[in-house]
Amino acid sequence: MRVVIKISGEALAWIEKGWLDYVMLDSVWDIIKNLIDSWIEVWIVVGAWNFIRWAEIEKIKIDRCNADNMWMLAININTIALSDVLERKGVDTKIVNSFDIDWVAERFNKNKALKYITNKKVVLFGWWTGNPYFTTDTAWVLRALEINADMMIKATKVDWVYTKDPMKYDDAEFIESATYDEVIVKGLRVMDFTSIALAKENSLVVKVLSLTKEDSIKNAILWKKEWTTIS
Repeated sequence: MRVVIKISGEALAWIEKGWLDYVMLDSVWDIIKNLIDSWIEVWIVVGAWNFIRWAEIEKIKIDRCNADNMWMLAININTIALSDVLERKGVDTKIVNSFDIDWVAERFNKNKALKYITNKKVVLFGWWTGNPYFTTDTAWVLRALEINADMMIKATKVDWVYTKDPMKYDDAEFIESATYDEVIVKGLRVMDFTSIALAKENSLVVKVLSLTKEDSIKNAILWKKEWTTIS
């Protein structure tokens, strides 16, 4: 089983301060180690909203290309932190990037990455696609297609997908399943439109679930119902 997990930056943040919640990083290690011990191939894409938010960047009117480059650098901070925790806990990792950063990661190459994963390494994708105007969602879908993933999981700070933000609205209703067209029409903020179009075109199925809920990722892989399905 080959699984590509998108971990949101928000899910890795301290509730009060943002940045990195090291308790959560330890929790992620437990999740990943459990999957590897079950002979599941784990590939990870990490977001960076714990460091940088688009709404805040807009306020100071930073050029979009520069803002996206800042975002990609922040993604590598999260990726390195997660890799370090996994390595210290005995899980081998390999960071691959869209750009060469020799002292941190090597450039992504499909064949080399597949060899890493067969040796029970966790492969972490940094720097999304390497291009501005794209996001980690697009990189997540793109890499899943390139490596012929069996399953795509988006792990966030909330369980399920809701009609509105459940952290702000008590009347938010959870959505058990939705089509990609419904995600767009209803304005559900699950994935950006570019990644939705790519996933839809290639008939990918995405499961959206909570990173903090115990065994949520493993249960999704085992098809125990605790997620929102988008297809």
